[in-house]
Amino acid sequence: MNLTPDSVTALTSIKERATGKNKIVFVSGDFNIVHPGHLRLLRFAAECGDFLVVGIYGDSISKDAFIAEKLRLENFESISWSNFTFILREPPEIFIEHLQPDIVVKGKEHERQFNPEQEAVKQYGGKLLFGSGDISFSSLDLLQREFLEFNRSTIVKPDDFPQRHSFTMANLTTTVAEFKTLKVCVLGDTIIDEYITCEPLGMSQEDPTIVVTPVLEQKFIGGAGIVASHAAMLGAEVKFFSVVGKDNTATFAKKQLESNGVQVYLYEDDSRSTTLKQRFQAHSKTLLRVSHLRQHAISKDIQTKIFSDFKSILDDTQVVIFSDFNYGCLPQNLVDEIIAECTQKNVMMVADSQCSSQVGDISRFKGMTLVTPTEREARLSVRDFESGLVVLAEALRCQSQSKHVIMTLDSEGLLIHANDIWQTAYLGSIAAACQVGRLGNIPLTPNDLLKEIEC
Repeated sequence: MNLTPDSVTALTSIKERATGKNKIVFVSGDFNIVHPGHLRLLRFAAECGDFLVVGIYGDSISKDAFIAEKLRLENFESISWSNFTFILREPPEIFIEHLQPDIVVKGKEHERQFNPEQEAVKQYGGKLLFGSGDISFSSLDLLQREFLEFNRSTIVKPDDFPQRHSFTMANLTTTVAEFKTLKVCVLGDTIIDEYITCEPLGMSQEDPTIVVTPVLEQKFIGGAGIVASHAAMLGAEVKFFSVVGKDNTATFAKKQLESNGVQVYLYEDDSRSTTLKQRFQAHSKTLLRVSHLRQHAISKDIQTKIFSDFKSILDDTQVVIFSDFNYGCLPQNLVDEIIAECTQKNVMMVADSQCSSQVGDISRFKGMTLVTPTEREARLSVRDFESGLVVLAEALRCQSQSKHVIMTLDSEGLLIHANDIWQTAYLGSIAAACQVGRLGNIPLTPNDLLKEIEC
């Protein structure tokens, strides 16, 4: 059986990169989500040779994959033990015949089963080894136990809300289908969130310091980038304007955004690095957070470039979203110019502005159709730390000259200070619940929402 063109390309790349390496090791599988059993298997495989190749079963050949192949690939590309990771588009034994790795590794649970790879490695004198992983649960079992047990949603939807505001689940389904008709522009800060899972080793003998070793590094698009990615994966045509540094983090961001279907307009700023937020975790607890960022405003030259490009696409835009994290990407002069242009052309605008410490003012985005602050952000904006929520929301609405205010109240829910956007708020709450139930930022799809709506 001949290899697919993609596999031929992968085979060529492997042979080029593995030149001079003594032993090539090959591992393959669905790898729906990365769990400790996978990490132990990869560590075992990496220690068996000098160059580890990981084949992720493509959607066309996998029987058990329930996560898209590109997302499964992205997860494994961030694991340092793998030297080369690719989408496998034919049965592994076929690829093994062409690659002829010194060692093929499978999980211990396959040892007493039929393994077609055995005959392939036998033909050229290779070895098939079985990793002694300590954990025997599968990815699907893990995911079902945490999120999909008994195939019931973990999101509790209030049935009385749709009844009180005269809409049905069928109306929400129709709205989801209409996402693909939208043309959206998102402006804001590019942030990459990195989760570094560590294994604790104990205390240092030299000083009272906790010692850990990293076992998994995973990066996700964050900030305004995930807003753009959500919109694009839900079906909208999305353009994203942001500022980055000239570094590998920016390269990662561009690649991820484009793979999510976002049309990117990224402007390099030599005076800053791309914002990277790292979280070091052990046993699901965060040990340390490190933020690599700059908060000064972008230069006048970059502002001019952004505004010029923005004007060129505005006639083909229905909604403009400001997603501001107050790291200097959206200085006030640029915001005012964009708002004026949108107002003149009657383009809908919405804004969200997250603030750290005392920095940030959601009301600086004037004339929005919708603003979505937290209670704290609203109080900082109007400098009112005593009034009730309704009075606070009305003060912010007037100060920002916005039409609607949705104020999030942490675990207490949210306050909708608006007219006739009940259906939108309900659907947005379902989307938010889907997102927070996941580790890291994974763009939502229409199918994600429809599954919850139909439960």
